Amino acid sequence: MPRASLRRPNPNLDLTPFLKEPESLPEIISSQTLFGNDKPLEIEVGSGKGLFIQTESARRPEHNYFGIEIARKYAAHCAARLARRERTNAMMLAGDATPLFAPFQTASNFQNNSFDEATATPIDGPPRIASGSLEAVHVYFPDPWWKKRHRKRRVLSEANIRQFSHALKVGGRLHFWTDVLDYFELTIELIAELAPELGVPLPETQRDSEHDLDYHTHFERRSRKFGIPVYRVCYRKRLDSRVVPVGAPSHASV
Repeated sequence: MPRASLRRPNPNLDLTPFLKEPESLPEIISSQTLFGNDKPLEIEVGSGKGLFIQTESARRPEHNYFGIEIARKYAAHCAARLARRERTNAMMLAGDATPLFAPFQTASNFQNNSFDEATATPIDGPPRIASGSLEAVHVYFPDPWWKKRHRKRRVLSEANIRQFSHALKVGGRLHFWTDVLDYFELTIELIAELAPELGVPLPETQRDSEHDLDYHTHFERRSRKFGIPVYRVCYRKRLDSRVVPVGAPSHASV
């Protein structure tokens, strides 16, 4: 289903503190560099119209929220929601999430909101989102990219699954919701294969809504109103049981 048209944000609304462009981001992405504090940082990949980041940043002011939306007009719409409510613990990026999580990139393809693993070159030093630094990654109703040849473009691609897990701290959460059963089942299988440190998928239950916007996202609202099943899981990162600590006996056979 295509996205609905959006009204442009009020031109008198200052979006500067709430809307970032790729070229204006700090070299390292953290609560300290984005918000100037050390609150736990949660990232939403694909914020859409911004209902989740708006409500969650109000519900948990002790956390910071960084939303990433590749469609600039939607990123601006999200930022306007945050600006009108004067949220100091949430902001948006109009750009692609993949270069932020990936361990390699080029400056030009990142600033152009595009990323091609075949042309990217390795960089020295840590990725822009440090290993074990995130409290949570949220992926809600991502584009399923139906054609098989386009599946590498999915938010939960093989590369991104590995990088999301790498960025999460032990105990950190990966939330994944979709209304596409094929995408859901394939992603569950991929996570089990590629990131076993995330453990087993924990079902997230549907809660009753008390008003017309009392939903996790606008896509959840649409799916529930049309009776479309929604598949919801949460993962919690654990210590990788395959890693043997220094000095511990090894059970590997030779």
